[in-house]
Parts: sequence; structure tokens; C-alpha cells
Amino acid sequence: MTVFNENFILETINMIKLHNLDIRTVTLSLSLRDCISDDVDEVCERIYNKILRYAKNLDSFATEIENDFSIPIINKRIAVTPISLIGESCKKFDYVKIAKTLDRAAKDVNVDFIGGFSALVEKGFTKGDQALIESIPEALAQTQRVCASINLASSKAGINMDAVLKMAEIIKKSAELTFEQDGIGAAKLVCFCNSVGDNPFMAGAYCGYGESEYALNVGISGPGVVRAAVEEMPKDADFGELANKIKQISYKITSTGELVGKELAQRLGVPFGVVDLSLAPTPALGDSVAGIFQAMGLEHAGAHGTTAALAMLNDAVKKGGIMASSNVGGLSGAFIPVSEDAGMIEAAKLGHLTFDKLEAMTSVCSVGLDMIAIPGDTPIETIAGIIADEMAIGMINKKTTAVRIIPVPNKNIGEKAVYGGLLGEAPIMQINKLSSSAFVKRGGRIPAPIHSLNN
Repeated sequence: MTVFNENFILETINMIKLHNLDIRTVTLSLSLRDCISDDVDEVCERIYNKILRYAKNLDSFATEIENDFSIPIINKRIAVTPISLIGESCKKFDYVKIAKTLDRAAKDVNVDFIGGFSALVEKGFTKGDQALIESIPEALAQTQRVCASINLASSKAGINMDAVLKMAEIIKKSAELTFEQDGIGAAKLVCFCNSVGDNPFMAGAYCGYGESEYALNVGISGPGVVRAAVEEMPKDADFGELANKIKQISYKITSTGELVGKELAQRLGVPFGVVDLSLAPTPALGDSVAGIFQAMGLEHAGAHGTTAALAMLNDAVKKGGIMASSNVGGLSGAFIPVSEDAGMIEAAKLGHLTFDKLEAMTSVCSVGLDMIAIPGDTPIETIAGIIADEMAIGMINKKTTAVRIIPVPNKNIGEKAVYGGLLGEAPIMQINKLSSSAFVKRGGRIPAPIHSLNN
């Protein structure tokens, strides 16, 4: 049990006021498996009613806790059972209708996003999976709060290359249908290897098969806090001292998140799930993961040594968090979304941070290629190659990796995509122009690595 003394409380107040510590999201995980019916209208009615029943007080109670604890809660979200499962029982598939129902329910309970328009297809498709995937571009274009995710690979199953190629096409269509907003449809869509069922962060949150009927998961962030702590250390502090300092700060951040999450769960009358300590940056000044690299001694994100710095940061964050709570889950580590990190944006604009360097960094971060804008005329096969590479990193290393990439319609290198809010803005990045077409069109499944046979 965490002991709170006066210094601990004062230090936490300074983290909030000076260094952008916040609860990034409180996410209600909600099973919809009891909403199944052979009639899509009945399914939609059951979904809407269940979300309102369990989430009606999420926003108001979260606001109360913000005031009681004086800590910002940036987003309120809902994560539901992968909708491919819920919709495939219907005699007639209509996943767009279900997406609109999710969006309406999210609006009526006043949450920012609802995740779970999802399917897990690492080994193959069901008819429902195929129908949901085909509906994604239209569903995301016609909704504002719905987020979609597809798991394409795992360390146990390998990489479903048919699904990889299909999702490259879906990403391109999703961007094109939302061209007036710089392809924001693709910003609400993520492809995973080894996705997790208790992730509170979007766009990849869903209520996993092994999760309870409902639970409250919390995502807490604080890259500005970590940067400030590193900057306060002597310039000649060695890496062991640096790692210990990050662990200490992560411990305190996690304790704060768990305290808030358990209190909100109690008021909602639901079990507390997990606290996900992920250093998720924002475009705000001083709230940057790239800023931590500079505080460690790198001239800028992208310099040689960046991957090593990220590896140490990610590991120290996990170790500090796990000492603070027995309920650490989700992704927990460091995110490197280009459009959401002011330091990453600057590094990309200056040419210090390249696409290939970002891919290397994903081998040691918490997620993967995140919120990266590329030219709108990028071929589908090239996008598929990018996804396949990232899935391979996750599969071989037995870690979660992801791709959230936006081929911005009618824009090219030197221009930028602008989304605003937490999504920020992203310079269009140059990618390799060599063809991947013959490779990605082979189809089938890249087999799982030998270490998958560990029973």
C-alpha cells in the first residue's frame, strides 16, 4: 500500500502545475457479448442501452474527481468487445449501422472516444471479420468518436499477410473518404501485432475476450515530469543513476493514477482494472518524449543513441510502475507518436528524425509507428510493406507493435497534416519509394517464429 506523506503530495502538485502531469484517459471497459441477436436493429438497441446504463455517470463523476483531487483528466473513453463478434450473429450484416450506434451512445454519455470497432484476424478471417473490415472506411467517415483496430499478427500465430494487404487498402480508403480533414479517418484506425485487451488508449482500446463484464482502466501520462527530473540531475550522472531517477518518478506517477482510478471505479460501482503508465506526449510545450532524449544528452530526437535512450526509458518506466501497483497493464512504457509530440514534430521537420529511424525505435518502445503522415499517393502495396515490417518486429520480439499511418490525400513531402487537439499536426514524411508489390501479394501467412513453440 502506498504511503502518502507531505513531500509526496507537494511534489505531485508541482508535477501537475509545472510539468503537465495528467490522467490522460479514464476508460470504461464494457463487454457487449450479451447484446448479440440475429436482428441488427435489436443488436443496436441493446448496445445503446447497455452503454448508457453503465457509462451515464462516467463524465460527471470524472469531473467531480478532477475537482476533488485537483488533477486534470483529459479524456473519458469507452472500450467495448470487438464488434466483429457482436455483429456477425445478424442475419444481415450492417456494421456501419452499429458504428453509428456506438457514436450516438458515446455522444449521449459525453465521452471523447469509443474503441472496439475491431477484429482479431492474426490467423484468418470469419465472415463477420471480413464484413467489419470492409465497412471501416465508411464507418469512420460517418462517425466522430468511433475508433477502429485490427490485430493482424501475433508471436503465436505469425503474420496474416492477406489481412495486411487488405488493411493497407482500408487505410488508404479511410484517408480518402475524410480528405477534407487531412485523412483523419486513418488517424482513428490502428493495426496491431500482439494487441492487448485492457489497453485504455485510443485508437487501439477494446474489451478483450478474457476481461470482466465491466471495469475501469486508467491511462496516466507524464513525459514532462520525467524530463524535468532528468534535467535536475548532474550532467555527469551515469546511466544507472539516470534509470533509478526515472523509476522513482514513474513510481509516483503510477501511484497517483491508481489512486484516482480506484476512486472513480468505486463511485461508478465497477471493478478497478489496470493503470497504464504510458509516457504519451501532447503537442503542448514541455510535454514531449523527444524532450526527455534531449535532457539525457542527445542533441535532438533522431541522433545516434536515440534508440538506446528510448530502450532505457521504456524499461525504467515499466520497472517503476510495477513497483507502485499490482494492477499495471495495458501498454505501459513510452509512446512516440509524431503528430502528438512537439519535439518529434520539430525533429521530423528538420530532417533529424527519419521514417527508418522511427521504425528502429519501435523495436524498443511501447507501441510502434504512430500518427505518421506520408504522401497521399503512396501505393497500397508500400503501405502493406510498412505494416508487414512493423508486425514482424512485434512477432519476433514478443511485444505489442502497431501502425497508425495516414496517407494524407492531395499532400506531399514539405506539407503538413493538421488535426488539432491531442492529435496535433504532422509533417509529411518521406518513405522509401522502392516497390514492395510482388512481396506483399504472395498472400498466406508468415509463420510464427520458433520460440512460439514453448509449451
